[in-house]
Amino acid sequence: MATRIWPVMKLATKVTIAGGAVYVAYDSGLLGNSEQGSEALQKAKAVIPPAMEEWMKYFGVEAQLPTIPKIEFSPVDAWNSGIRWTVSNLSEAPTKATEYTSQGLQYLKDLTK
Repeated sequence: MATRIWPVMKLATKVTIAGGAVYVAYDSGLLGNSEQGSEALQKAKAVIPPAMEEWMKYFGVEAQLPTIPKIEFSPVDAWNSGIRWTVSNLSEAPTKATEYTSQGLQYLKDLTK
């Protein structure tokens, strides 16, 4: 009987961890709009280094943490420009497909002459 319960317990543990991760991501604003994601990034930058140092002291690990790199661009602007580029290319896709098809047909016609 214990052999039947073990796979169920493993699955329940994995589902619980995944659900907790999704909840934490949603609660911290990572799944919101780009401004909420940017705010969550700023909060993480302020909280993670002190927490790492505390854990290192707790476990007796002596190591120098690397410094946090400076981000010289706005994640909000980068996200929005990526979305604009994607939507623009998707809107041009039917026209480009028609152009490429006609070019391909013309090429085949020229080959058969």
